[in-house]
Amino acid sequence: MERKFYLEDIPLEDAWAALRGALAEAGLWQPLPAETVPLSQAHGRVTAAGVWARLSSPHYHAAAMDGYAVRAIDTVGATDSAPVQFVLVDAGEQGAGGAGAPEDASFPPAPLPPRPPALPVNTGHTLPVWANAVVMIENVQPVTLAGGRPGIELRAPLPPWNHVRAMGEDMVATELVLPANHRLRPVDLGALAGAGHAAVAVYRRPRVAIIPTGSELVAVEAGEPAPGHIIEYNSLVLAAQVEEWGGQATRWPIVPDDFAAIRAAVAEAAAGHDLILLNAGSSAGSEDFAAHVVTALGRLLVHGVAVRPGHPVILGMVSREDGRPPADHRPPTSADKGHPADEEDQRAVPIIGVPGYPVSAALTGEIFVEPLLARWQGQPPYAPPTLRGTLTRKIASHTGDEDYVRVVVGQVGEQTTVTPISRGAGVITSLVRADGIVRIPRFSEGQDAGTTVTVHLYRDPRDIARGLVAIGSHDLALDLMAQFLAERHEGLRLVSANVGSLGGLTALRRGEAHLAGTHLLDPATGEYNTAYVRRYLPGRAIVLVTLAGRQQGWLVPPGNPKGLSAWSDAARPDVTLVNRQRGAGTRVLLDYELGQRGIDPAAVRGYEREEYTHLAVAAAVASGAADAGLGIQAAARALRLDFVPLAHEPYELAIPQGVYESERLRPLLGLLADEEFRAAVAAMPGYDVTVMGQTRLID
Repeated sequence: MERKFYLEDIPLEDAWAALRGALAEAGLWQPLPAETVPLSQAHGRVTAAGVWARLSSPHYHAAAMDGYAVRAIDTVGATDSAPVQFVLVDAGEQGAGGAGAPEDASFPPAPLPPRPPALPVNTGHTLPVWANAVVMIENVQPVTLAGGRPGIELRAPLPPWNHVRAMGEDMVATELVLPANHRLRPVDLGALAGAGHAAVAVYRRPRVAIIPTGSELVAVEAGEPAPGHIIEYNSLVLAAQVEEWGGQATRWPIVPDDFAAIRAAVAEAAAGHDLILLNAGSSAGSEDFAAHVVTALGRLLVHGVAVRPGHPVILGMVSREDGRPPADHRPPTSADKGHPADEEDQRAVPIIGVPGYPVSAALTGEIFVEPLLARWQGQPPYAPPTLRGTLTRKIASHTGDEDYVRVVVGQVGEQTTVTPISRGAGVITSLVRADGIVRIPRFSEGQDAGTTVTVHLYRDPRDIARGLVAIGSHDLALDLMAQFLAERHEGLRLVSANVGSLGGLTALRRGEAHLAGTHLLDPATGEYNTAYVRRYLPGRAIVLVTLAGRQQGWLVPPGNPKGLSAWSDAARPDVTLVNRQRGAGTRVLLDYELGQRGIDPAAVRGYEREEYTHLAVAAAVASGAADAGLGIQAAARALRLDFVPLAHEPYELAIPQGVYESERLRPLLGLLADEEFRAAVAAMPGYDVTVMGQTRLID
């Protein structure tokens, strides 16, 4: 089949307009039909119509306390010195009423006792017709009246309806309990039951088919994939999103890159679902069949939207080949607030071609799927909480696209800091780590450091305020520290951004971080970090705290096929390296050692290829993209590489003295003396914890 390039690269709002118009034309741009479900199954569903009370609640005057039912007027004048005495009556006495007694005003009254009556009641009992107040049992004194009859004594007056739940106090029959388009909360279920409803009419949950495609995909249950194969997990993410947004997700088995097979899967899905998510195959490669399938089964509306990640999105409508509505879908009646009953209007099914890169897939769900599912459930699109913060690094953006940039957010003093993290469309962990998204509009080249931006949050804003911000060099011990903090101190987070040692010191200078990981070797003295702290943070009192000592060396494939053993091997013409980014301590170390040996970096193959973490360097070597890279031994073990030790260095945390002495940092510093944490760090290869916790003040 011929290669199909993007039909368009249109703005997001235009893409939505095309989809919305097609849905409206098919009668699908409105809530789904209603169904009635028991209250036990209604939590989280959305009411399809207003719900009115069938019963008053309570439906009788009820005692609100354990005590005695009395007439308020009989208590007038009661004091400590002049108590009022009441004769105890029971439910069987004429005129006394009581639990189960007639309440009809026409009930033949009998003469009441010569003293005012009091009827013992428990919480929830029916009040007798003659009573309008309840006195708590602890506020009366038992007495024996003339003739040996039991009674009580009251020493304070009561207002009418004291400790009484009057009929209809909560709701009155025919009163509106809940409006239409209301998402049901736990308390709402109680209100509905109290109003006499055992079931409620709600919008039917949207049925969404998720079809993963790709001959290179394997199920996670199959174990570790062979080279050239990828674990399929986008359907897991998309299905969880659908369920979270109120839909019912059906995950299809993996479909290979075959036009006929994909077409058959889409046609089958269309017969029983309201929406189809066709994952992967939406680009312009020779095995990207999504656009062809949509065209074959219906109408292609959009192919290519000006957003990143998520550029090659497909929007379309496909036909139900048999014309049937979805399985179990009853044609709505004229009373339904849903799709029209005309079956012809239900033959079209919207389909979204979701890009295969994980971040693109997840963001496509947020941008297109959530608003559509919300509409079908009578809800507005989800609006995440936002906050304003200051960018710590420049964001470069493609001028023709709306850019969704993942960021971490911290509260450092009075400043809210916003730090971009890895932007690769395949880096699903960037969404795991992200606190939110910064949207860069089309025709912008990005945002400069220091710019105030709006963050659309993935987390509760209160979580942001409880975070400690670490910006600087990456180290696996920091990841362990984050885990221990989360386990030992509920709500406390260590938020890390990997920008290299120099980037961390710069962040401290601008007040954008609480601490910075650093391991910068001074070529002039051979000492770590001190000279750089004085140069980048002049006049500031900085405490350098040793987190660990660690080995640096060549990360090489198993068996060390190139036989690397020394720094000078970097200049061998048969060796291709992968480097760290400018400002990283590991790169400073490499440059120092090359200089000591008179090696020109231009003579090192791969010197210009940069990665931001030790694990990224290890991944480049493990993939065969490089023969070696400089990094820590723990990264080599993580990716089953061999390690050639070359140097030992301290990895330190640079902390402003005021922050170091603050209560906020106590939990983090306390870990340095924690035996379990020290043992966990020591268990990683190449780490020395005997120096952990050593401090020195640089001022």
